[in-house]
Amino acid sequence: MRLSSFFMPTLKEVPSEAQIVSHRLMLRAGMIRQASAGIYSWLPLGFRVLKKIEQIVREEQDRAGAQELLMPTIQSADLWKQSGRYEDYGKEMLRIQDRHEREMLYGPTNEELITDIFRSACRSYRDLPKLLYHIQWKFRDEVRPRFGVMRGREFLMKDSYSFDLDYAGAKRAYNKMFVAYLRTFARLGLKAIPMEAEAGPIGGDLSHEFIILAETGESAVFCHRDLPAFDVLESEPDFAADLEPMVRRWTSLYAATDQKHDPGKCPKDQLIEARGIEVGHIFYFGTKYSEPLGAAVSTQDGKPVPVHMGSYGIGVSRLVGAIIEASHDDNGIVWPDAVAPFAVGLVNLKAGDPRTTGTCDDIYAKLRAQGIEVLYDDRDERPGAKFADMDLIGLPWQLVVGPRGLERGQIELKRRRTGEKQELGLEAALSRLAG
Repeated sequence: MRLSSFFMPTLKEVPSEAQIVSHRLMLRAGMIRQASAGIYSWLPLGFRVLKKIEQIVREEQDRAGAQELLMPTIQSADLWKQSGRYEDYGKEMLRIQDRHEREMLYGPTNEELITDIFRSACRSYRDLPKLLYHIQWKFRDEVRPRFGVMRGREFLMKDSYSFDLDYAGAKRAYNKMFVAYLRTFARLGLKAIPMEAEAGPIGGDLSHEFIILAETGESAVFCHRDLPAFDVLESEPDFAADLEPMVRRWTSLYAATDQKHDPGKCPKDQLIEARGIEVGHIFYFGTKYSEPLGAAVSTQDGKPVPVHMGSYGIGVSRLVGAIIEASHDDNGIVWPDAVAPFAVGLVNLKAGDPRTTGTCDDIYAKLRAQGIEVLYDDRDERPGAKFADMDLIGLPWQLVVGPRGLERGQIELKRRRTGEKQELGLEAALSRLAG
């Protein structure tokens, strides 16, 4: 993509309404624009990141054996009245009426609807287990939406729901999602620590929050010093096998949010105190929804029993802000390779110069031919402005081409995360990017 034609309305000044790093940088980098309080339009740069995060989330759900479907944003109030949550949920639920004065709502979550889908199709223990998920926009009418996409009113979520005959089966599904979440966040370039959590308004008896460590995190967290060093991706898990040993390895060491922290449970010399951001939450809630909604299956002896359920959420749009909170510097965003909107920023230091422009055009064509996503800054701008924009948007690599370097047969390759710069020949630079 040529930057001269790419829609990326960057801002030089820090927006006054932005209180945290991710909100400031997302606005300045032209990733989002506010449509109304807590509701944002995703511009091309931000949307590319959002879709890459969504795809990694999807791949790990699929790997764990979950099946994707898509539920609507608008739900009937009738199901929520059957579960008893319609009045209990509070003012965060946006309640609406259609033209026939039927009570509807903009879904803040999907337990009722997925339970209704299940009960309409599954009648026997032979239909179990089931693990279903979707990635969909949700709405919660926050009283004070703030911090950009970190606490907005409209947000993109991945929700998984498990259906099992008994607690033992539900625990196996819970463990699958536990491991899938660890893998998901690791692939996104994040250090995520599972911490025992309150179930909140969704309800449940077994619950973990997944907290990423970030210096600008929203709350204090405490964990054993060995946990951040665990390598989640060192081996491929077998999701058909017993995952309890892997889950136990993570949960046997101390980890707690500030609300649950007990100083006496972990020796001080083993304890890390840090800041954290919640990016995922998993729950087992048994028959909380299956009983009132009549989601039951017959056992081998013909007796109907309510199914055991679990719910597993990842804030996909929230993750964009969380990654920036965990990965930035004074100059801007520093994207992990896996979610960067482009892999390479190609900078033409002298647009209009035949040799420089010809070389850049050649590099651009070669990178694209190799399937490398490149943002080519071909604008007639000062070099300083180009460097500032590239650092602001945080692409993993910058390839800088100018007349002086070309006289020596060299171009500059910069790694954004470390700031390391190398003078290389054209083919060497391309080989480095391809490798």
